[in-house]
Amino acid sequence: MNRIGKILPIEGYWVEFQGNLPTDYAKSLTHLYQPLIGMAAIILYQTLLHERELQADKQIPQTHHTLMNYLNLPLDEIYVARRKLEGIGLLKTYELNSSDNRVFTYVLKPAFSPAQFLKDPMLSQLLYHHIGREKYAHLEQHYAVNKQPVDGNNITASFQDVFQTITPDSLPKEEQKQIQQGVNLDNVDFTSVEHSLKQRMIPTKKVLTAYNRKVITQMMLLYELETYEIEKAILWALTEENRLHINEFKAACFDLFQSKNQEKSVRLVEKATKEVHKEEEPVGSTKEEQLIYHLEHISPKQLLEDLSSGHHASEQDLRLIGDIMTSQGLPAPVMNVLIHYVLLQTNMKLSKNYLSKIASHWSRANLKTAKEAMAFAKKEVTNYKNSKKSTRKTQSKEVVPDWFKQQKKHQKQEVAATKENKVDEVQEQKEIEMLLKQYSSYNK
Repeated sequence: MNRIGKILPIEGYWVEFQGNLPTDYAKSLTHLYQPLIGMAAIILYQTLLHERELQADKQIPQTHHTLMNYLNLPLDEIYVARRKLEGIGLLKTYELNSSDNRVFTYVLKPAFSPAQFLKDPMLSQLLYHHIGREKYAHLEQHYAVNKQPVDGNNITASFQDVFQTITPDSLPKEEQKQIQQGVNLDNVDFTSVEHSLKQRMIPTKKVLTAYNRKVITQMMLLYELETYEIEKAILWALTEENRLHINEFKAACFDLFQSKNQEKSVRLVEKATKEVHKEEEPVGSTKEEQLIYHLEHISPKQLLEDLSSGHHASEQDLRLIGDIMTSQGLPAPVMNVLIHYVLLQTNMKLSKNYLSKIASHWSRANLKTAKEAMAFAKKEVTNYKNSKKSTRKTQSKEVVPDWFKQQKKHQKQEVAATKENKVDEVQEQKEIEMLLKQYSSYNK
């Protein structure tokens, strides 16, 4: 990752602290947080913690050059350490641009006490994978037992911006809205899960409590699971009273992770393959590229609502899509292309039999992204058209002179090829523009 220029030594920073530190926070930092984020991040946290006292009577911000001298670290390593603190939930960063310079505000979050840390489903599970069963059991046995807004835009990195839980070569293809203690988590759409439970007559409120939703979100993020896999794990972990058994649920998620990733271990790995920011919509790209971008980044539910001018997607359609995603294991972007394809082929109606048949075919093709699915769909349409042409030729057996047949054949082929190519291109562009129009009109 290119980190040069992310922060300049001359740029200033303020330090604020929100919350109250537990008395045994230092033990948590040393034995629980440090195995996950490393020594440099812990030293940065402790330095900033005491730095706020030095800034109490100052009128101007401290420079990052001073921080480099305190830590005896180059600025790029300080930047990496800062992002790890952000990802693990110990720091929020705000950036304020002025005509003269940039100033950062580092808002420190209180570290968990050892007991709080070990009760957090995600952090405790990560620590378990990092240090092993024996050391984790030893720590567990040993340790068993509101905020002012700041100036600037919140540019804090979330957990998934900074870390991945498996190494890049084993990765399968494929915002914070409130202040909270612990790891920052993006919101998960539970619509599909709710429909799956309702279909089986399981009380959703009993299963999807606020705490359970948090655990489900954390496990989904930790093990990089799809929605249909989370649904399986929930069903496996339900008790006879339709309550979610948390330990069994976590074990089920881990089993699913291992089955997908050939027994790979779960560890925090800093992302280094691309810049850490939200992917922007392609500018100046073709209509098709814009459509692929949208299909890659929205949920099937949102796609259906966008195509119906913002009206709610019907429960029947959502249940149908949820069932197909679960049974065929299609990722959401591929499912979006499938919905788009079927709607165009069936005059904007979702046909269960047609949808299921194509989904089964696409599942065997092991499609992972919207781009792959779009290319595959185009190829299928081309093959079908070529097949129809071949069939028509074998059926036509008129007795005509050879010279006449060859002449007419040559003329027809030239005209038909030109006409068909034009028709196909125009039709395809119309379809893409129609979908983009419906999408953009709803999202203005």
